[in-house]
Amino acid sequence: MRISIIGIEDERFNRQMQLIANLFFEESEIIMAEQSDADVQIKFTLQVKNLIAVSAELKDQNGEVHVANYQKELNGSLMEKEQFKQIKHAVAHVYLTVLQDWTGMIQKWGILTGVRPTKLLHRKVQQGIPLKEAHQQLKEDYLISDEKIELMQHIVDRQLAVVPDLYSLKKEVSIYIGIPFCPTKCAYCTFPAYAINGRQGSVNSFLGGLHYEMRKVGAWLKEKGVKITTVYYGGGTPTSITAEEMDMLYEEMYTSFPDVENIREITVEAGRPDTITPEKLEVLKKWNIDRISINPQSYTQETLKAIGRHHTVTETIEKYHMARKMGMNNINMDLIIGLPGEGLEEFTHSLMESKKLMPESLTVHTLSFKRASEMTKNKEKYKVAPRQEVEKMMELAEKWTKDHGYVPYYLYRQKNILGNLENVGYSFPNQESIYNIMIMEEQQTIIGLGCGAASKFIDPVSGKITHFANPKDPKSYNDNFEAYTQDKLDILDELFSEKNSPA
Repeated sequence: MRISIIGIEDERFNRQMQLIANLFFEESEIIMAEQSDADVQIKFTLQVKNLIAVSAELKDQNGEVHVANYQKELNGSLMEKEQFKQIKHAVAHVYLTVLQDWTGMIQKWGILTGVRPTKLLHRKVQQGIPLKEAHQQLKEDYLISDEKIELMQHIVDRQLAVVPDLYSLKKEVSIYIGIPFCPTKCAYCTFPAYAINGRQGSVNSFLGGLHYEMRKVGAWLKEKGVKITTVYYGGGTPTSITAEEMDMLYEEMYTSFPDVENIREITVEAGRPDTITPEKLEVLKKWNIDRISINPQSYTQETLKAIGRHHTVTETIEKYHMARKMGMNNINMDLIIGLPGEGLEEFTHSLMESKKLMPESLTVHTLSFKRASEMTKNKEKYKVAPRQEVEKMMELAEKWTKDHGYVPYYLYRQKNILGNLENVGYSFPNQESIYNIMIMEEQQTIIGLGCGAASKFIDPVSGKITHFANPKDPKSYNDNFEAYTQDKLDILDELFSEKNSPA
């Protein structure tokens, strides 16, 4: 779909125009100029004084015309950058509206293209805006549907029930520990994940660097008296390493980190069932870790083969029962909507198999075509369900989880996600992952340790976010982990200095 945009010349609009077009069309090209052979032409008129007034007229090659208008008062007291955000917002409003009118396709998330929509509602709660008014603002300002606003409210309520002090945890931190190895790399994956076979030298070097980071950061936390809220071992697959290596890693955690016994939650992803062994479960039990993920993604064997997961459906079920028998009391399982070759029938089957296990939490992802993934590079090889069927699968997931006692407690969205939908974490009440809440709502600093681990430093006064990422490949990490560790400690020193301490 080639879209010609007239009347908007500022390049700062270009990315927004492309992102919103991507909500409607799988392949779209935005031309910020008049183009006679474009499939559709949209002419904008923009006036900015005390009022922002925007109109858009859409004409397609059949001569069909659609018009949309929007007005909003301009807050003149804001800085120029913030005023421009208001203008972009108004342009997005009419752009989305006119495309919805033309295509007949309603975007339930409105103009939102970001990852964390629930942050908008949290912000309004923190500002003391009554819920009815907050909902109306979300509907009018962002064109979010009542259905999605209701979902956001359920999630915000649940998060505040699970973490009542969510808004006052800026003086604490959470820790993410990245293990960049997997048995194989899945076709949809862009996480730092390297096939572990034949890489033992890289593994050994990497673990040496990770232990160093844990010691240095732990010493800083102890010195400054900073508490840890949660620890999350992700990757890759943290259970790809040996039981002995896991044992030494958790021993390092208990030795280096402050007050480990009082950390609210420690989670280890054991996402690939083919990495789970009795010996590794014994290690988890030894260090009082009972919250893990075992991720089937699908209960259809042909699908697992197509996406590059080498475990079997039977193995997933067997490893789940083994983990349960050996004391894992809070198990999460992931399912993905829209995997290649799967439709409503296959997803229904996955839910029925989930019913036989009933894990404490079930995270329902919608497939996203991530730019660097094998699946995106070879789209013709991976045929996925149409938008309408994907939406039906999401509706089925919502109904099934509700009928079986699960509640939604976090969500996030991704670019190029099928059906412009979302990923939702469901759990039994009081079994929610606190780490997932912290990473999504960005209420505290999360320190990333290990290969590919991203740190998110949040200023405890202003809320400003600073991102810092360790390198994704083990060699670069192994060559420079000391420098990256010091860089993080320097940022922490500034963030947690006395002059920057919240009241």
